[in-house]
Amino acid sequence: MTDTTSRGRSIAGFGVFTLILVVSFVGLGLWQLQRRVDKHALIAALDARLAKPPQALALPSGWSALTSAKDEFQRVTLTATYAPSPDAMVYSSGSAVRADVTGPGTWAFLPAKLASGETIVINAGFVQNTMQDRAFEDRVVGRLVTGQPVELTGYIRFPERAGKLTPAENVPKRLWFVRDHRAMAAALGWGDVAPFYIDLEAPVPESGIPKPGPLQVHLKDDHMQYAITWFSLAGALVIAFGLWWRSQRQKAG
Repeated sequence: MTDTTSRGRSIAGFGVFTLILVVSFVGLGLWQLQRRVDKHALIAALDARLAKPPQALALPSGWSALTSAKDEFQRVTLTATYAPSPDAMVYSSGSAVRADVTGPGTWAFLPAKLASGETIVINAGFVQNTMQDRAFEDRVVGRLVTGQPVELTGYIRFPERAGKLTPAENVPKRLWFVRDHRAMAAALGWGDVAPFYIDLEAPVPESGIPKPGPLQVHLKDDHMQYAITWFSLAGALVIAFGLWWRSQRQKAG
């Protein structure tokens, strides 16, 4: 085998390898652009839901038809009575949907009964509770449990899944690190609960604690930056290969 033939095969092999990388990087860039389009569509859809006036919560017979894709963040009204059951704390370092929640604390989750007997879990609001103080939360949440029905306005939300790095719940302390109201219900004896929970918007208790409030969508959108990065890498590879190929031709000449 001559040196020319060997060099030609090396150039061809390296060229194929470079082409595969370039196509992969361009594909990743196009994928990020598509994700950006999808993210903007999601933001627009969620903004539209949040802007609508609240509607009466669907009857229990229709709850099974509610899904995260089409019903998350819908504003609803309902009348319910907070149940005299133990509440749960959910730790938070801040909020992506509440501009007024910027520091650590806990969300107060507790069950409420509809007149028809069904139980809905309510996220009654934020408690600036940096030490996850159970006694403090018991006091402030206990004021909500009056035995009287309350007109509530809030947002339909669906449970989160724990990630691999999510700390395990502390059941004796009634402390969770993910918003999984069904797990709370099973651990704390709340009984059967709706497949969704309600993020409370109003009313605000006289003490202001827990602190409910309106939601706003602030989804992270870095897809254009990622796309530019992938396209830049593809371009850099093409330039690098071109310079290398030119040097190989000069050596051969």
